[in-house]
Amino acid sequence: MQTLLEKKSMALTPPEPVAADEPVVTVIRPPTSWQLVNVSELWQYRDLLYFLTWRDVKVRYKQTLLGAAWAVLQPALMMVVFTILFSRLAHVDVGDVSYPLFVYGGLLPWTFFATALANGGNSVVGSEKLITKIYFPRLAIPFAAAAAAVVDLLVAFLLLIPLMLWEGVSFGWPLLLLPGIVALLLLAGTGMGALLAALNVAYRDVRYVIPFLVQLWMFATPSIYLDLARTAETTWTRSLLMLNPLTGLISAFRASILGTPLDWGSLAYAAFASVVFFVVGCFYFRKVEDRFADII
Repeated sequence: MQTLLEKKSMALTPPEPVAADEPVVTVIRPPTSWQLVNVSELWQYRDLLYFLTWRDVKVRYKQTLLGAAWAVLQPALMMVVFTILFSRLAHVDVGDVSYPLFVYGGLLPWTFFATALANGGNSVVGSEKLITKIYFPRLAIPFAAAAAAVVDLLVAFLLLIPLMLWEGVSFGWPLLLLPGIVALLLLAGTGMGALLAALNVAYRDVRYVIPFLVQLWMFATPSIYLDLARTAETTWTRSLLMLNPLTGLISAFRASILGTPLDWGSLAYAAFASVVFFVVGCFYFRKVEDRFADII
């Protein structure tokens, strides 16, 4: 039997130290196959996505006299110029619709798409120092550039609403389609921006192609000079224009704010093409993103 002294000595003996938990090791490997979007990883880095978006917004209007008002002035000044050229000089017929409202209703979605495409195409090269230092999902960069274009769109809406009231346009149920149309424009712009961003890393002359592509695509889209609903369905001009998915999206955007009939066939094709743009752009971006830090 143990004596009382032995029991006291055992009670005073400090317990053995408990082994600390083993550190969690995170292994980062490049993708081994074609992948689309890792939604769970982007959700983990959602704070970074927010700050990248806010950074793009602040940098764009930093040290400017008018600030975010440029998001309204750019389409507004273009509306004035095109109204003089096409309405006063070329006498373009758009029916009973006011031509300034007709033009602004087309320039607003186009400017949103073009901004998302152009900013996304130059976003990865512009974030060179960030990419070469830390790891994060690279798709967050073109996604943030496209999200910053949404801020410009919301600001530009401040002119559309009073313009509709001035022209006496009633607010009807087609306006409920606007969020879906904007989402499709965002998908298309983000996909094309991600594709051009990945190409821009490997081929730096892509930065010179982007402004030319945007300008050419603008005049290939009947956003300012043609009312798609007034063209004959059997003409080859309409068939050619319908190959451009932006034709259906901008026509649907304008029809939703003016209350004119929608071309559901062109909208369905545009929705399909927008999803294809997004999938192809993200697939290619994810395939080559592991080489960005080495060649940027």
